[in-house]
Amino acid sequence: MVKPLHFKGDKKVKKRKRVADPSDADAPNTKALTTTSSTVEDDDSWVNAELPSDIAGPIVIVLPTDEVTCLACDAIGKVFTSTLENIVDGEPTTAEPHDVRQVWVANRVAGTEALSLKGHHGKYLSCDKYGILSATATAISPAESFTAIPVPSSPSTFSLQTARDTFLTLEPSSKASGPDVRGDAEAINFNTTFRIRMQARFKPKNKVAKEEKAHQKISKKELEEIIGRRLEDDEVRRLKKARREGDFHEVALDLKVKGSHDKYA
Repeated sequence: MVKPLHFKGDKKVKKRKRVADPSDADAPNTKALTTTSSTVEDDDSWVNAELPSDIAGPIVIVLPTDEVTCLACDAIGKVFTSTLENIVDGEPTTAEPHDVRQVWVANRVAGTEALSLKGHHGKYLSCDKYGILSATATAISPAESFTAIPVPSSPSTFSLQTARDTFLTLEPSSKASGPDVRGDAEAINFNTTFRIRMQARFKPKNKVAKEEKAHQKISKKELEEIIGRRLEDDEVRRLKKARREGDFHEVALDLKVKGSHDKYA
């Protein structure tokens, strides 16, 4: 489920978290897991999509312009280029949106590798047979489907291919509003090479890495509660290693048995 967007400077509202029963020995690290899972879910930082399979949720399509710009649309579905203000040292790899019009929500089109791109106003980005872009479609058809093609010569960048096998491309314009973006390029080149920024919580690799890290975190006190006695430092290290390697229950059982033998020796 896509949550409302947050921009830099927005005040975050703290949510109450359910606290596990401390007497539940089978869930000693529930608090840490819950807190970190919530952190993963609420992570609204922006990162680069590296693979087509990464692209999901809110995204910003950064264009190959001298001034860092992105693809945007207004409330009536007009598609235009918009300057990005939230950047560090002018680097497009750090760009974040400051205006909801700059954000598209990417979803996989069922049964295909293509993406649909929904604007802030609930309408889909579309490319007609002349290569003209608009965001007025209320449903998804081939005209609203785009395939992200990695650009081999430029890591973590993509060309967006239409259902007619043409590509979205930046087109210089003399208009004060800046360059245009069309969908009629016949080959991948510099002007069809875009960078896609996305929220970290939707990136599969980030989600897995953070959840695994949360699972590995456990305090000495929590381990002592599981084993039922005070632990030596080497026993704590052994248990933490076992959690990382997946044989925690076997090692914990060995230490419990050892503790019982020591007690009655």
